[in-house]
Amino acid sequence: MFQIPNMIEGTVVKRPSKIIKTPYVADVMIHGDSESESREVISHSASLGCCGLADANAVVLLCDIVSTSASKKEIKCSHRIYLSVHREGEHEVLVGIYPKLAENLVENALKQNLLSSLRNILSYKRETVFKNAELGVDSRFDFSGMDSANNPFIMEIKNVPLADYEDVPSKDRKKMNFEGRDFNSKVAYFPDGYRKKTTDTVSPRALKHIRELEIIKTHSPNMRCILCYVIQRSDVNRFTTSVIDPEYKMAVKQAYESGVEIMTMVVKWNRDGVAEFVRDDLPILL
Repeated sequence: MFQIPNMIEGTVVKRPSKIIKTPYVADVMIHGDSESESREVISHSASLGCCGLADANAVVLLCDIVSTSASKKEIKCSHRIYLSVHREGEHEVLVGIYPKLAENLVENALKQNLLSSLRNILSYKRETVFKNAELGVDSRFDFSGMDSANNPFIMEIKNVPLADYEDVPSKDRKKMNFEGRDFNSKVAYFPDGYRKKTTDTVSPRALKHIRELEIIKTHSPNMRCILCYVIQRSDVNRFTTSVIDPEYKMAVKQAYESGVEIMTMVVKWNRDGVAEFVRDDLPILL
C-alpha cells in the first residue's frame, strides 16, 4: 500500500547529535559491508527517542533527504529515520516511527478502499481547519471529506509505534516476566512519552483533539468524527489507550460514548520499505 525507496540500515550512535544539539537530530552509523565502508551521518529523528526505538544503539532504517527547496538551502541532516528494528531473540519486527508516515498510510488506504468503514468515499482532503469560538473548537484535523453515503466526516490520525505484552507503567513492567509469551500477542498503546509530572497528560495536543472531536459530534450529529490509530508494527493483537494517562483514557472513552468513531489500522513493514495493510478490526480496549 506504500513504499519508502532506498532504505538503508544503521545504528543510532548518539541522540541528540554531537554536532546539532536538538533531540530531533541523531548521529547514525550506516552499516557497510565492512568496517571501513561504514560511515556516520546526521539524521532527522522526528519521533525523538520513541521510548528507545530511536535512541543510542537502536538499529534503524533510514534514507536520504532529497531537497525540494527552490532556494537550495544547506541541508543540515542528510538522512531521515523512518523505521526501527525491534528484536526479541530470533524474532524481529519493523516499527514505523516517523509520525508523518501515519497520515500517508491512511491516505493510501482511502485511495485503495482498504478501510472497511470508509470505502468508496466521494471526496477527501488533508489538513482541514475547524474553528468555532463559541464551541471552543480550534484545530487542524488530518482529513475531512464525504463518505459513500454523502455524510461528511473528519478524521484525526495518531501514530502508534509502541507495544508490549501488557500495558502497565514501565517500573511495573520491569518486574514482570513475559517468557513464553507469543511474540505477536502484544498490546499496542497510546500515548507514552516524557512528562514533567506523572499527573500531567502525555500529549496535550492529542487530548485537545479528542475533546474537540466530541464537541463537534455533539453539536453536529450528522458529522462523522473519527479517531484513527495507525499501528505501524505487526506483533500486536489488541490496542488500548494507555494506563499511564488516565485523563486521556477517560476522554477517549467519553468521546466514544458520545458517538466519536474509534478505529485502528495495522500496518506491516519489510526491509525494502514496503508497507502492507494488515487489518482495521483490531480489538480496542478503552
